[in-house]
Amino acid sequence: MLAFAGLAYSLFHYVVIDRMTIWEAAAHESALKFMLVGALIVLPFLVGYTFYSYRVFGGKARAGPHE
Repeated sequence: MLAFAGLAYSLFHYVVIDRMTIWEAAAHESALKFMLVGALIVLPFLVGYTFYSYRVFGGKARAGPHE
């Protein structure tokens, strides 16, 4: 674990080793803002549907004969 942590620390901001950093590989700022707005709109619906489906289908499954 320590070796992996050391490797991750030494290569922190490089996407391609010694060639391209995180900031060079990122999309344009306007594209990132557009995706953020889209995620903020869609994410509540996704979380709400997940909770709804857990509530509807919760407790419906029973152990089969092999368990």
